[in-house]
Amino acid sequence: MLTIVHGSDLHFGRLHDPDVAEAFLQSTESIGPDLIVLSGDFTQRAKVREYGEARKYLDRLSGVPMVVTPGNHDVPLYRVFERILSPYRNYEKYIQEELDTVTQIPGLTVVSLSSAAPHRAIVNGRILSRQLDFAREAFQSAPTGDFKAVVTHHHLAPAPDYEGDRPLPRARTILDAFEAMGVELTMGGHLHRAYIGNSLDVSPSDGRDRGVLIVQCGTTTSLRGRAREKAKNSFNVIRLAPKKLEITQYLYFKDPERFAPVSLHAFPRAHYRWLDPGPDRGEAQSESSRAAGALEECL
Repeated sequence: MLTIVHGSDLHFGRLHDPDVAEAFLQSTESIGPDLIVLSGDFTQRAKVREYGEARKYLDRLSGVPMVVTPGNHDVPLYRVFERILSPYRNYEKYIQEELDTVTQIPGLTVVSLSSAAPHRAIVNGRILSRQLDFAREAFQSAPTGDFKAVVTHHHLAPAPDYEGDRPLPRARTILDAFEAMGVELTMGGHLHRAYIGNSLDVSPSDGRDRGVLIVQCGTTTSLRGRAREKAKNSFNVIRLAPKKLEITQYLYFKDPERFAPVSLHAFPRAHYRWLDPGPDRGEAQSESSRAAGALEECL
């Protein structure tokens, strides 16, 4: 079984909360993931100082493979000439040189696509056709039987609340393309509140009963939580087993100054139509037991 810690929207800068950031480090160390995913917005204003702080923080998460992607806050907003001529200069220097990447660990292939669009959008983003070709080629080359996942910063479906955020342009086309590639899961951020959905929520079709699972993360370490996560921080733990995947959402609590699990979601893997009530092969302990144990530690 594979474990992914999925955080997002760290926002190093004026609105970053260092106490929550320390709690996230402690939680990650305790969970012991096989992979860490951070889905964008490492900084608030893409300044060198903010990126330097973000780099030092990421170095403390070293030792575990990491998937990253830039967000709209990771390119300059007010420094117009820099935004036009070299928008990713600081991101490439401090976080990662490549914008679109492929990460493989045994049993898992993750494609990260940069949805930031500094020349076309301020807040929203874009996924281009050439990026879909990049993902398609990567998944075609993936080992047979690998779990396939995609990371973007911007969301591919609106959160089911009153805020009414617009998803990425062509989101339905993108999700349909991912499903055709065999992608089971997408991970993203941007909205500063977590939710879990499915591509069939926004692009239903006769003859399809699976879709692509959409997992959004709130802001993990900033003061910019929105909607039901206003002034809150969250991250996700995703556990992949042969027959199912489980997602646990963690929220930060000021008392006792740590993250704790607040919800658990389970789904059958793509090649199964329903959940098997029996134990999953290779799974020594259910996520519900882990979450209960983590919650008990907080009480």
